Amino acid sequence: MNAEAIRELARGCGFELAGVARAEPVAEYSWYRDWLDAGFAGEMTYLSGRRAGIRSGPRNLLPAARSVIVVGKLYNSAWPYSTRFDQAGRAWISRYAWGDDYHDLLRRGLERLEGRLRAAVGAAFESKICVDTAPLLERSYARQAGLGWIGRNTCLINQQSGSWFFLGELLVSLDIEPDRPPPERCGTCRRCIEACPTAAIVPGPLGYTVDSRLCISYLTIELRTGVPPEQRAASGAHVFGCDICQDVCPWNRRAPGTADPEFQPRMFAPPLEHLAEITEEEFRAMFRDSPVTRSRYAGFLRNVAIAMGNSGQERFRAPLERLARHSDPMIREHACWALEHVPFGPPATIKV
Repeated sequence: MNAEAIRELARGCGFELAGVARAEPVAEYSWYRDWLDAGFAGEMTYLSGRRAGIRSGPRNLLPAARSVIVVGKLYNSAWPYSTRFDQAGRAWISRYAWGDDYHDLLRRGLERLEGRLRAAVGAAFESKICVDTAPLLERSYARQAGLGWIGRNTCLINQQSGSWFFLGELLVSLDIEPDRPPPERCGTCRRCIEACPTAAIVPGPLGYTVDSRLCISYLTIELRTGVPPEQRAASGAHVFGCDICQDVCPWNRRAPGTADPEFQPRMFAPPLEHLAEITEEEFRAMFRDSPVTRSRYAGFLRNVAIAMGNSGQERFRAPLERLARHSDPMIREHACWALEHVPFGPPATIKV
């Protein structure tokens, strides 16, 4: 069994990219610790502590691991990038969250790959399936497996296919000849750095890294408290995640798309006033089996209020005034902030 045979098996399981890396520690782990020490993880405590130590090597997850099979699943679809979309009053949801939850889809594909690998090898071996919730530096192993290089926006970039990929891993006790990492091909390009509205791409150990505390994806998904006032205006119409640093990447100009129904948008750029009216039960029903539920209901309405304020449209005064009377204090505070940024008279005087 070699890496090319692995790629053939992976293609049969629906993965466009696949490669093999050694199940050994990578140099990026020390840089990861530096990233944590700099505070760049923000409030994402699940990235630090004991789970940070587990990320020091794959054998902390599977002691018998000898190889890491890394796969990539394309999720780009034939809909416009955020940088080419301008419909005022509509919400932007990150491309990866338009369809079904990728965790389940990747796991099912990796289970098929594991079964086909066992049939092909014809001998017993140990294995473990990982998706991005596992404490593994998956982009580093994807680079080692030849799937791409890590760009200045910290995304894995494949020369032929761009960066619109989900990653998954299969740790195995098989000793498979590994692939080689490709050369870095960002050159002197700084488009992602210059396009980031919040200047979240900052100098780091690998040249550039992301300060999560400034990143729109972090602010709209992972942050459980109020968005700092100085970051709200730059969030624009984003209510869940951000794609700007990938949208402007030259390697994504000709990125292939997928027709897989799982990754097509359930609702493309929904109207903000519609989102502002949904109840918690409607939120759960609307985004069932979708990554959007990670923001939680209160966080989602917080984001919707900010987006309506950023629109500067008078028609959002009524829905914002309703949100300013919401039972959740975080939603009320952000709605009151937004009311100060839409026209038609002074903002409503509402106790927060």
